[in-house]
Amino acid sequence: MSTSGPTLALQPRRLRLRVRGAVQGVGFRPYVHGLARRHHLGGFVANDAQGVVIEVEGEEVARFVEALPRQAPPLARIDDIAVEPVAAQASRDFRISESVGGRVTTRIVPDAAMCDQCLAELFDPESRFHRYPFVNCTRCGPRFTIAERLPYDRATTAMKRFPLCEACRADYETPDGRRFHAEAISCPRCGPRLSHGVDDIAAALAAGQIVAIKGLGGYQLLCDAHDEQAVRRLRERKRRDGRPFAVMLASVAAAIEIADIDPAERALLEQIARPIVLVTSRGGIAPSVAPGLAKVGVMLPVAPLHHLIFHELHALHGQTARALVCTSANLSGEPLLTGNDEARAGLADIADLSVTHDRDIVIRADDSVAAVIADAPRFIRRARGYVPEPIRLAHAVPPCLAVGAHLKATVTVTRGDEAFVSQHLGDLDTAQAIRFFEETIGHLTAILDVAPVLIAHDLHPDLASTRYAQSCGLPSLAVQHHHAHAASVMAEHGLTERALALVLDGYGYGSDGGAWGGELLLCEGARFQRLGHLAPLNMPGGDRAAREPWRMAAAVLHEMGRDAEIASRFAAQPQAPHLAMLLQRADAPATTSAGRLFDAVAGLLGVNMVQSYEGEAAMKLEALVREPVTLARGWSIRDGVLSLRPLLAHLIEGNLEAAEAAALFHGTLAAACVDLIATAARATGIEIVTLSGGCFLNAHLATQIIRGCRAAGLDARLPRQLPPNDGGLSLGQAWIAGQRVIQDQKISGGSV
Repeated sequence: MSTSGPTLALQPRRLRLRVRGAVQGVGFRPYVHGLARRHHLGGFVANDAQGVVIEVEGEEVARFVEALPRQAPPLARIDDIAVEPVAAQASRDFRISESVGGRVTTRIVPDAAMCDQCLAELFDPESRFHRYPFVNCTRCGPRFTIAERLPYDRATTAMKRFPLCEACRADYETPDGRRFHAEAISCPRCGPRLSHGVDDIAAALAAGQIVAIKGLGGYQLLCDAHDEQAVRRLRERKRRDGRPFAVMLASVAAAIEIADIDPAERALLEQIARPIVLVTSRGGIAPSVAPGLAKVGVMLPVAPLHHLIFHELHALHGQTARALVCTSANLSGEPLLTGNDEARAGLADIADLSVTHDRDIVIRADDSVAAVIADAPRFIRRARGYVPEPIRLAHAVPPCLAVGAHLKATVTVTRGDEAFVSQHLGDLDTAQAIRFFEETIGHLTAILDVAPVLIAHDLHPDLASTRYAQSCGLPSLAVQHHHAHAASVMAEHGLTERALALVLDGYGYGSDGGAWGGELLLCEGARFQRLGHLAPLNMPGGDRAAREPWRMAAAVLHEMGRDAEIASRFAAQPQAPHLAMLLQRADAPATTSAGRLFDAVAGLLGVNMVQSYEGEAAMKLEALVREPVTLARGWSIRDGVLSLRPLLAHLIEGNLEAAEAAALFHGTLAAACVDLIATAARATGIEIVTLSGGCFLNAHLATQIIRGCRAAGLDARLPRQLPPNDGGLSLGQAWIAGQRVIQDQKISGGSV
C-alpha cells in the first residue's frame, strides 16, 4: 500500500482521499463513517468506480489519514490512498453518499465464510436471525458470486429483488452496527427462503440419501461420508470415476478425528475463504471417498446452512465428528450447476432431495483446493474465497486477455499493474463448459471495464480456447505451453530479470510440434530458450498411452531392449502382444513428459495400469512414499537431455517392494532435476529458478527439488497465489502478451 499527497503537518482543514483496492462490500464506508465521527470531522464517503472517495474536514484530518489504513475492516485490502487538499466547505456532519459511476478501476472482494458474530446470532433464540440460513454482515457472506457489476451496491447484486424490511432497513442505516450498508443483509421477513427445512435435510442424510443444496457459488451434493453404500451411489449417479471426494466437518476438532492436521494445515483450513485442504487421512470414513490415496480433502462449513445441517445432525446422532461428502453438483465434465431450473433438471437422477432457494448465483465458483507443500500453502484449484483477488504485477501492462489451454482452464484479464485470474472453469471438453468459459470472459471484462488489445492463447492450434481467441477479431498471440507455466511464476513473484524454469507436467504442444512435458527453459521478457528436457519416451497408441500407464511402462521396456517381456508382464491387457510391434515403428510418437514418466513407473510397479482420471497413477505412486531415497548414479545428463535409464533399469531388475521403488523414483528424479538445473545455472550464471507444472503438486518432488536447489545456492520459486498446474497458465500467457505489446510499441515508437 502507498499513500501519496501533501505532508500531513502542512495539510489544510479539508482533504479528498481516493482509496483503491478491495474496499467495496466489506464495511469500508461504515468504518470510515465511524472513524470520521471519532475524529469530529465533517464530509462524506462514497463508492465510486475507482474504489472509495472520501472528503474530510476538521482539525483532526491528519490523525484520520494516519489511522485509516491501520484499522480497516478484516476483508478490506487497501492498495493505495491518494490525498489532495480541496476547498473547505464548513461541513460539520459526516455522511455516506450515493455511489458515483464512471470507468471502473476498483474490484469486488471474494465471498467470505460465516463470521463468529453471525454464527452466534444463528443459534441465538433471541436474535431475529435465529436459524436463518442467509444471515451475513459486512464481515462475511456472498460478494463476488452475487455481484452483477460495480460499484458494489445492493441494486447491482442478486439481492436487489429483496426489499428490506423495517428491521433490516434500520440495521442498514445504523452507523454503529455491523450491518451498516451491508449490501446482502436480509432476515426471515424480507430475504431469501429455502425450499426445504433443515430438519428434512438432516433426516435425508441420516437415512443414507444424497442431498443437493444451493451453496454460495453453485449447487453441492452431500452424503454421509461414513456410509460406503451412499458414497458408491453418489459415484454411480454423478458418473464420477475414482477421483477423490472432499469431506466437510463441523469443526477442526471433528476433522482431527479423521485426519492428521499440523498447525500450518489448520491455519489454511480456518482461513476465511474456507478452502478444501489436502491432509493425511487417518481413516474412519468410507473407503470410496478417496480410494487408494493417502490424502483426503477436508473443509469446514462455509455458509450458515452448513452449520445448521451439522447442528441438526448432532441433535439426531449426538455425534460432532459426523463427516459429509461435499462435492460439486454436476455430471462429471460439466460445469457446476447454479440455476434453480437447471438444477432441478440436472440433479433429478442424482439427488434424492434437492434444496434450493430464491437468491440467484450470478457467477458460479467451485470450492478452492489447497495443500501445504514445501512448507507453504499452495493452490491445487483457486476459486471461491480467493477470486477475484488480483495478482500484483511488477509493472503496468496494456489490457490483455489470456484464455489458458484446455485442462483446468482459467482466463486472465490485465488492468494496469493487476492481473485478474478467473475462478477454476474445469476442462473445456463439452459445449456447456465452453459456454461457461465464454460467459466468464464476458463477465470479467465487463466487471473490470476492460477492453483487451491482445488475446493470448496456447500454441496448440486445435484447442477450443485457441479457436475462441482467433475468432474474436482482435490481434492474438500464441504462447508455448511451458513458457506460459514459467511466466506465470515469474509474474506472481515480480521477476523481470532472466530466470531458469523447470516445468514438469503432463503435456504441452512444443515449439517443434512435439509432445513436451519435462522442460528446462531460460526465460527473458517475452522470449524463451529450451535448454534441456527429459529423455523422450515413445507413446504407444498416442493419447491412449496417457490413459493407460501400462503402455508407458511397455515403452520403458522397449527402451531397455526388453520387448520380449511386454506381453508376459502385462498379460491382463489384450493389446499387450501387439505393443512391441507398435513401439518399433519409425513414426511412433514420443514425449518428454514428466507426467508420462510417472505413469510408466506406476505401470512397471503394478500400482496403476489404467487411469480412471487424470493424474491417478502419479497420485497413487506418491501415496506409497514416506521418505524419498536417491539412487547413486541413477541418471545421466548429456547435451541437456536428462535420462533416468539407470534408475528405470534398477526398478525393473531390483525385485523391490512397490513402496521402496516409489521412494527411490521420487528421490532420484528430484536429485536428477536439481543436477540439471545446477548445470544450467553454472553455464548461464543465472541463480533464480522458477518451478511449475502439475507434477509440482507432488509434495515429495516439490520439497526435494526446493531443498536441493537451495543447497546448491539457487533461489528456487514455486507459485503460491496460483496452482502450478494449468490453472495458473493464463497468468503466464497474459504476462508474456503484455510484455510483447510493450516491446512492439517501443519498436514502433508508440506510447506504452
